[in-house]
Amino acid sequence: MSGGEIAWLILAGAFLMLVLVLAVPILRLRHTVDAATRMIADLNDRTAPLLGDVNTTVKNVNTALEQVQTSLDGVNLQLAKVDTMTTHAQNVTANVANLAAVVSAAAANPLVKVAAFGYGVRKAAAARRHAETEREVRDTIKQQRRAARRGNR
Repeated sequence: MSGGEIAWLILAGAFLMLVLVLAVPILRLRHTVDAATRMIADLNDRTAPLLGDVNTTVKNVNTALEQVQTSLDGVNLQLAKVDTMTTHAQNVTANVANLAAVVSAAAANPLVKVAAFGYGVRKAAAARRHAETEREVRDTIKQQRRAARRGNR
């Protein structure tokens, strides 16, 4: 054997030793990769039902939101109707107020005259009664004085 062949044998032995030394960590790494693969598979098995539940929950929430939106649309429609009715009520109220002002203006002057006439009639009747009573009292006093003069004579 020549020196080159011996060098190749030593090199081959060193390479064999290197392979053996590196084989142990590679085998351990294989076990770690297998454990990680099993854990990922287990996680995948557990996550799939959770994602299904999340999808169901999201669908239920979307359905509820659609119902809320439908309710809000109905409420907005009713509010629009109430707004229209309120506007009509304001118009009717304004018309009634205007009508009341017109009727009041038309009826106020004659009513004032009637009231004044009624007051004047009451005052005149009261003055007449008072005058009649006063006349009767004067007549009575005059008769008493006459009677007293006749009695003194």
